[in-house]
Amino acid sequence: MKTRNVVKKFFAVAAAVAVTLSLCACSNGQSQVTQQSQTGQSQAPGTQAPSGNPQQPAGEADYTIGICNYVDDASLNQINENIQARLKEIGEEKGVTFHVDYENPNGDATVMSQIIANFQADKVDLMVGIATPVAMAMQAATEDSKTPVVFSAVSDPVGVELVESLEAPGSNLTGTSDFLDTNAIMELIFAANPDASKIGLLYDVGQDSSAAPIAHAKEYLDAKGIEYVERTGTNTAEVMQAAQALVSDGVDAVFTPTDNTIMTAELAIYEIFTDAKIPHYTGADSFALNGAFLGYGVDYANLGRETADMIAEILLDGKDPASMAVKTFDNGTATVNTETCEALGLDYAEIEAAFSPLCTKVQTITTAEEFGDVNG
Repeated sequence: MKTRNVVKKFFAVAAAVAVTLSLCACSNGQSQVTQQSQTGQSQAPGTQAPSGNPQQPAGEADYTIGICNYVDDASLNQINENIQARLKEIGEEKGVTFHVDYENPNGDATVMSQIIANFQADKVDLMVGIATPVAMAMQAATEDSKTPVVFSAVSDPVGVELVESLEAPGSNLTGTSDFLDTNAIMELIFAANPDASKIGLLYDVGQDSSAAPIAHAKEYLDAKGIEYVERTGTNTAEVMQAAQALVSDGVDAVFTPTDNTIMTAELAIYEIFTDAKIPHYTGADSFALNGAFLGYGVDYANLGRETADMIAEILLDGKDPASMAVKTFDNGTATVNTETCEALGLDYAEIEAAFSPLCTKVQTITTAEEFGDVNG
């Protein structure tokens, strides 16, 4: 929280800068995205730091967007980064300015509710909810105000009743989905190991994004007469215990959908599985980045850019979210962690040959905490 003296000093400096700029007369009037704050760091929830935005040319359109990211993980962070990068591009192309207030409650529901309330109080032009829990909270909060909401990385928007249908959402929400083709991942498991006879299902029962994929996995395995074991956790400590239990259960492989709780714990559990020679098949490339054997699903960078395009269509073109179809994407990319592959005693060339007929693309990655840390 800034003190009164600091705020006074800020505006004094800002005024001096404005005078200097007017004397220099060198402004080119170019639009940009300005990021105002980041909750989940050292700043209080929902508190906006002074933006320091340049003075806008007369008549230039100006929009404020509140982005709330559910938790700090590689996939969701990719979405946010690409939303903001794409909005900057659109702003420069169209001669408008998007001011972004970015917040991250780190999975805390109380903080998340306060962030959304602050967006409402600040009368943002549009809200962006990254991941299912945020989208659902924004839906409830905007029931009366009808502030437009664009969600991203919601795996089952119809199932959790965010929208009436993918084609016609029917209210003030629309967005992009990272729907997971569970059967495709099951096929990869048995392509790599046709003799697999027991599959572990690792997820958080409180994650709405996991409900449908886990149900589909059970249906697939039941139809094949394959045994499965379910283990769950709601935090990293519990997930580690669940992973160790799956090792004791003697599973041949483990499946996790696009589950944010497991994603945040992946760096803490991947060696448990590799040491036991158990491949972990997951629903996003960020898991593979953090050590899982395989991540299968959408391109989250592209998901972010497409989300930004939908934001622009609503704010600049006047489109109604109620009639804007939810965007879904091809789930055909398999990302293999080559370090983990080697640690499991698997030959990557053989894995690639087994996976290629079942995927649009097979790509490789090595273990790191963030995508920017990966070489090449």
